[in-house]
Amino acid sequence: MPLLDWLNKIHALQAAGRVPFRLLENVAVEGDVAGAGKDNWLIRGDNLEALKALLPFFAGRVKCIYIDPPYNTRSAFEHYDDNLEHSQWLSMICPRLELLRELLAEDGSIWVSIDDHEAHYLKVVMDEVFGRGNFVASNVWQKRYSRENREALGDAHEYVLLYTKDLSKFKSSRNLLPIGDKQRALYRNPDNDPRGEWQSVSLLAQGFRPNQMYEIVAPNGRKHSPPGGNCWKVVESEYRRLVADNRLYFGKDGNGVPRRKEFLENAKGLVPWTWWPHEEVGHTDEAKKECNALFGADVSFGTPKPERLVQRILHIATNPGDLVLDSFLGSGTTAAVAHKMGRRWIGIEMGEHAETHCLPRLQKVVAGEQGGISAAVGWQGGGGFRFFRLGEAVFEADGRINPAIRFATLAAWVWYQETRTPWGMAQAECPPTPLLGVHEGTAYYLLYNGILGDRRPDGGNVLTGPLLKTLDEGSPHAGPRVIYGESCRLSPARLKALDIVFKQIPYDIRAR
Repeated sequence: MPLLDWLNKIHALQAAGRVPFRLLENVAVEGDVAGAGKDNWLIRGDNLEALKALLPFFAGRVKCIYIDPPYNTRSAFEHYDDNLEHSQWLSMICPRLELLRELLAEDGSIWVSIDDHEAHYLKVVMDEVFGRGNFVASNVWQKRYSRENREALGDAHEYVLLYTKDLSKFKSSRNLLPIGDKQRALYRNPDNDPRGEWQSVSLLAQGFRPNQMYEIVAPNGRKHSPPGGNCWKVVESEYRRLVADNRLYFGKDGNGVPRRKEFLENAKGLVPWTWWPHEEVGHTDEAKKECNALFGADVSFGTPKPERLVQRILHIATNPGDLVLDSFLGSGTTAAVAHKMGRRWIGIEMGEHAETHCLPRLQKVVAGEQGGISAAVGWQGGGGFRFFRLGEAVFEADGRINPAIRFATLAAWVWYQETRTPWGMAQAECPPTPLLGVHEGTAYYLLYNGILGDRRPDGGNVLTGPLLKTLDEGSPHAGPRVIYGESCRLSPARLKALDIVFKQIPYDIRAR
């Protein structure tokens, strides 16, 4: 597979590994309703560091990622430095894509808005990160409906690149689009069929199959055979069944080439395609009006996306209750649309407009704001969200654990380091125990922060014979065990006999 090279690419590929693991500090705000908003997170901070902080809790759990990164257009935006050198832009996006891939579920998908300045380079980078076989489409969004005379050619569209974690799993889980008025108008009932409105589809198929080359006699006597290069779609016995069930149509005069009836009541929807006209998913003027209504014309965000565009993506890629992530949240559109559609969401934004734009917008959504897609989805308000800021690094520069770190935070990182699966916020919020869990037959324990209520050298943070007996009584496990602690008083021979691997804190915990 061809690879893209650029200045400092090696450094960019290593960037995600060098990012420190930071705490996420919950900040009380209006909308942070106990219980109601526990699954929806608004995070202020650098998105590379925030994505790293999410890994121990959400790796492999995000169903849909939508991002609208800076386009590197050499334009001056109020809220972004969108004037990056080409190689710098690639170095910015690459490590973020790597972390996003780790967060994506096996049947999940990632959608990236981009324009012609970087679209083709981004495609090659995403081929490398997600695998070329997991590329689905380069969707074309018609962002403008009126012509411009400022350019050699009018700029009327952008792209939404679509990749999956596993294409076969995405195909089986993606949703069809609902049938709109244009498609519904194709269904009629000229013969007053009691099963309701229907449209006719061809009974012909390409190719030659001997058992599908029979002659058909129309009700008024005209004979039909498949034209050259074609055969009927069904064998003769199935054709006769369709005739008996009144599922074939021969035209108004009863002499036409047979076509099969497809009834509206059985229509499952439309397979999405890559052309997204503004009539269906909105345009830039619509997006600006939505933001102006929320924030006022003087403070509106510069380059928003219309809510209908994000609605199209979430409709195809998710179902109610699925988790959606946007790490370039901008004015908060993705989180707002996900909330109105009943999806769980995580939104990350670096600048102060995380609090001046995103926070008030989402508070309005909770209160029942009626802009954007609200009327279309019947949104009346409800739910909540939690607001976080990036906190201290879990590990200090020399690799030692920050003394302020609590048990649940280190437990989540240790579990993720060992299993590459998320420990989960539910576990983090439960009363702590030394047993973190069992993964593929191995039990993992953490002796840290006085978890057993004894901080003495021969107590709860040190693996001794009495402490091992306590573990066996409290959380027995017959298979192999990995135990993290400050030190170990058991001999290597005894550890081997008991099928225990001891790892010392902090030296055996990777700080990155």
